[in-house]
Amino acid sequence: MPEGFIRPLRAADEADWRRLWTGYLDYYETSAPELVHATTFARLLGDDPRDFHGLIAEVDGQAMGLAHYLLHRHCWKVENVCYLQDLYVDPAARGTGLGRKLIEGVFAAADANCTPAVYWLTQDFNAAGRRLYDRIGKLTPFIRYTR
Repeated sequence: MPEGFIRPLRAADEADWRRLWTGYLDYYETSAPELVHATTFARLLGDDPRDFHGLIAEVDGQAMGLAHYLLHRHCWKVENVCYLQDLYVDPAARGTGLGRKLIEGVFAAADANCTPAVYWLTQDFNAAGRRLYDRIGKLTPFIRYTR
C-alpha cells in the first residue's frame, strides 16, 4: 500500500468518517445511536476549544484511518494536556504505519498548541495496538475505573 498522509478532518469526509468510526466501534463490540454519530461529527468540525479534534489518514485519496483528540486542562500542570481518545486504521491498511502516523499527527497538533503531554487508553486485548503503543509511548501503572 502506498504511503499515506495525515490531515485534519473536513466536512466532506463525513461518509468516510462514518465508515471508519463504525469500524472502530465494531472492533470494541459497541455501537452508538445516530444522534451520537451526528453530534460527534459536528463537534469534531466545530470551533469550541472544549471539543475534540479529528485527523484522517489518507492513502491515494481514500480515508483509511482516523484519530480523535482533546486538549484539556490538568490540575497537575499549567499547560494543557492532550488525550488521544480514538485511533482506528481500516483493516486493509493495518501494518502500513498509518497508526503510527496518526499518533504522530496528534503529537504534532499537541506540540503546536504547546501541549507536550499526550496520553491514551486501550483495552488489554488490543494486542496489535499495544505493540505499536509499546514502541511509541510509555506504559503507565494507572488502572481505569468508571461509573
